[in-house]
Amino acid sequence: TAGQRREKNEPSKPQTCSEDLGQDAQEQRDADSELCVFVWIADCLLNLSYLPSSGCLIEQLSEEKYECMVCCDIIWVMAPVWSCQSCFHVFHLNCIKKWARSPASQADAEGWRCPACQNVAMKHPTSYTCFCGKVTNPEWQCSEIPHSCGDMCGKKRSGVDCNHPCNILCHPGPCPQCPAFVTKSCICGKTSRPMRCGQASALQCDKACGAILNCAEHTCVQVCHSGKCQHCQLQVQQVCYCGVTTRSVLCGTDKGGFNGSGHFCCLKICGKMLNCEAHRCQQVCHRGPCQPCPRSPSLVKTCPCSQTPLTKLLELGYSERQSCSDPIPSCGKTCNKPLACGSSDTIHLCENLCHEGSCGPCSLTSTVRCRCGSKTKEVPCAKIQKEDELVFTCEKRCNKKRSCGRHKCGELCCVNVEHKCHLICGYKLNCGLHRCQEPCHRGNCEPCWQSSFDELTCHCGLSVLYPPIACGTKPPECKNLCTRRHECEHPVFHNCHSEEKCPPCTYLTQKWCMGKHEQRSNIPCHLQDISCGLTCNKMLPCETHRCRRICHRGECLAEGSCQQPCMLPRPDCGHPCSAPCHKGSSCPRTTCTAKVAVQCDCGRRKETVVCAEAANSYQRYAAIAMASKLSDMQLGDSMDIGPLLTKKELKQTRLECDQECATLERNRRLAEALQIDSSSDPFNVRSASVYSDSLKEDARKDLKFVTEVEEEIKNLVELANKNYWNFLP
Repeated sequence: TAGQRREKNEPSKPQTCSEDLGQDAQEQRDADSELCVFVWIADCLLNLSYLPSSGCLIEQLSEEKYECMVCCDIIWVMAPVWSCQSCFHVFHLNCIKKWARSPASQADAEGWRCPACQNVAMKHPTSYTCFCGKVTNPEWQCSEIPHSCGDMCGKKRSGVDCNHPCNILCHPGPCPQCPAFVTKSCICGKTSRPMRCGQASALQCDKACGAILNCAEHTCVQVCHSGKCQHCQLQVQQVCYCGVTTRSVLCGTDKGGFNGSGHFCCLKICGKMLNCEAHRCQQVCHRGPCQPCPRSPSLVKTCPCSQTPLTKLLELGYSERQSCSDPIPSCGKTCNKPLACGSSDTIHLCENLCHEGSCGPCSLTSTVRCRCGSKTKEVPCAKIQKEDELVFTCEKRCNKKRSCGRHKCGELCCVNVEHKCHLICGYKLNCGLHRCQEPCHRGNCEPCWQSSFDELTCHCGLSVLYPPIACGTKPPECKNLCTRRHECEHPVFHNCHSEEKCPPCTYLTQKWCMGKHEQRSNIPCHLQDISCGLTCNKMLPCETHRCRRICHRGECLAEGSCQQPCMLPRPDCGHPCSAPCHKGSSCPRTTCTAKVAVQCDCGRRKETVVCAEAANSYQRYAAIAMASKLSDMQLGDSMDIGPLLTKKELKQTRLECDQECATLERNRRLAEALQIDSSSDPFNVRSASVYSDSLKEDARKDLKFVTEVEEEIKNLVELANKNYWNFLP
């Protein structure tokens, strides 16, 4: 069933008709069914949407076995449908409307894609029409084709030149080919024969075309062909108009420029003798006869500077010219002809008197601009002989990118519009062996065109590629195990390969760590240096310290000597030396940087100081103590200074008590005298006192008397406190 096919992800196979439609209909049905089956098999092989035939669609729609490709549900005979005019698949009208509005159907343009053939359509489906499109909302009758109007189809057939409309009833699927026969002529028109109407193949005979070619002298020798005939390919010799230069070209080239003697202009000076037989033609090679001599008396009407007519000069007594060789009389005025020098806003004029021939050099200067227009300079006009010398080449290099997009132009005074790169690409090709020899270009290089005609085998020689072999082709893959010699004796698990080195051996083994601390299991064979993560702890060469590095390879001290701190005690303070290890030599005399905790006599002040500072503090204390005993020494008493110089006294260096220490000591003594708990506030005597039950009972009876006694005791305490501070040293 259709549901089971969808569960198995199999393509939907077209259904066949089981009704008895007569022998002709049955044969037609069998032919259509075979065609549908063949198309279904091609769809399965190529994973493409098949083009359904008209008979297959009619059978499936009539038997209600045709599935909508959008919803995968059966299309009933009464359901509104829409048919694609490209692939002729039929869909539910509502399904195809939703599909056309969905994002999945949108194409790059503004249209939408058919879910079967992916053909892009601009108009969205809106109404339910018959297959030929003439009737909207067609009514179905049992004797008619579902969703058909029952009239003649009338659509244009798919033939190229067929003008006959489809003459069968409105139907789904493509229209059948036109059955009419027409007489068609071949391409050259020499042969004709009857052919099926709309047949796409053109009729071609085996006769030569015979048409006149472009040269109008030869005929086409190609066999009956389409389009225009090729130009004549015969090579002929042509002469220029002046008869000096010849060329070899295809027959018919420059046929319109032939003047009876020549076909083209060679761009050289004509040089033919003019009618005057005294001068030659100075025009560029041209068609037709040469012009009259420009110095002919009939053509020259003015003086050389063109300012005075010759008639006036004749009145002044000049002789009349009889031939072109006679000189042209001068008027005596300044020539004033514009010279080639100057600029766009300044025109230099000839300062010589009216004369024949070219004007003399100019005495002024001209502003000359370089080709690229970035710089100018002043040049004497006498050095400018031609107009092209008004432009010079500057030293500015062009920094624009060339057409390749990688190199800069680099030309001096560049005026090029397209900066073509003439360098060779030189990049390595995909083969990795050769380099690109094409001019520098954009994008990727073309594949290497070189190839080999030797067989290419794998390392073991079992897999072979036969020539021709493109350059850079890798050896074929071989599924056999590698037969090369390996360093270890473990089993080989990798296949034959073309690389020089084999993959590392992954066989699991047991190996000791680098420091020989423990033996570890499940270690791949190719791993050599394994660390256990423990401290090395080997005795160093100094025989005093041990290696503190994590398990490592090689010597513990690869470079230099041991740098761990010396732990020998100092002779003066007893702290470790802390200098870098110095085996075989005495400890250097350096300042001790060990931290020492010191406190005052009462223990309130506590600090951590450097041992050297503590020693200096004790020395100051000892000096003060000795100075205080000088008076006794002067009276003859002796003083023992030994305790002031011992290490024990040095370690017991204390800080001096400050005013706050004295305050705390006074409070301690006062609390001890008044029997106040040391954990409570020594100044809050009332809160810290413990009252007896009898005192509480007396307070209830006579509160005034107890309050007066308490006030007297308070005054007594304050008086004692005041006297205590007065007697302090």
